[in-house]
Amino acid sequence: MTLSPGLLALVVLTTASLCCAALIVATMPLLRRYALARPNARSSHRTPTPQGAGIAVVCATLAVAGSAIAVGTPSTQLPLLLFFSTVVIAVVGAIDDIRPLPVLPRLVLQAFSVGAVVFALPDQLQLVPLLPVVVERIVLLVAGLWFVNLVNFMDGLDLITVAEIVPVSLTLVAIGLLLDSPSTGILVAAALAGSMLGFAPFNRPVAKVFLGDVGSLPIGLLLGWCLLQLAFDGHIAAAFLLPLYYLADSSITLLRRLVRREAFWRAHRSHFYQRATDNGYSVIDVVVRVFLTNLALAALAIASVVLSSPAADAVALVCGVGLVAVLLTRFARPRRSQS
Repeated sequence: MTLSPGLLALVVLTTASLCCAALIVATMPLLRRYALARPNARSSHRTPTPQGAGIAVVCATLAVAGSAIAVGTPSTQLPLLLFFSTVVIAVVGAIDDIRPLPVLPRLVLQAFSVGAVVFALPDQLQLVPLLPVVVERIVLLVAGLWFVNLVNFMDGLDLITVAEIVPVSLTLVAIGLLLDSPSTGILVAAALAGSMLGFAPFNRPVAKVFLGDVGSLPIGLLLGWCLLQLAFDGHIAAAFLLPLYYLADSSITLLRRLVRREAFWRAHRSHFYQRATDNGYSVIDVVVRVFLTNLALAALAIASVVLSSPAADAVALVCGVGLVAVLLTRFARPRRSQS
């Protein structure tokens, strides 16, 4: 019996969620023993906490999505290079979790993983046809490397990555079904959303376990690939709107640190979501606001896809930038009750 695309996506989401939760329970003793995250200048926690639950997220996502693509949709090719690169970047993250790597070799290995995906894209897939293909691919490599790392940088608060990845991934599934897109991207996004939902109960404040670099880096690669597929479908505005909060928080923070000549690669608490907790917001306050903002951005992204016009894209982008600007401004200031 062949399942409809929507039903198949639901089965994938549910299966990935259950598999991820089961894997976290099974690996927790090992993570407690070998992968404790100790508080540092960036941390929002005060006691050593196991990290590495990203192993379960990545394994569940790849296994469930891969099985669904191979078995449920035989006409669709399995993105083997994407999956291979995801494993490579996860291994790099796992090593860094246990024994921190120097910045340069870490970036080189990440660039290898991102570049393998980017330069394997067919030449006919271009966002800006006026650019030479090789130039666009180099730009995508740099953007992909930044996106992978910004997901890692933003994973510094209990449940915040769930509040980001789940609405973005589910919106990608909804848009893919709406556009009748190839099922590969839909199933990868559904599996990623399901795995993050399976991880969520273990990461709610106060977190019992963290993703670690082994999770945040490959999640960034998988999500970036899904967003790129949406952009190649002609919906660049929607692909930009969905991760806009993460893009704005991390990029503005990086630029501010560069202007101040700070060592931007070192642990810090300069992100807006971190400043919010220092300004009187509880972890739940921050996470709820990020989640609600992402829901609004998702609605704007869907509207831009449905209306499919330059004017609609422009209005949606202006509204999205405004929403994120309001949130960042609030995070940067003390709460009135704490003033």
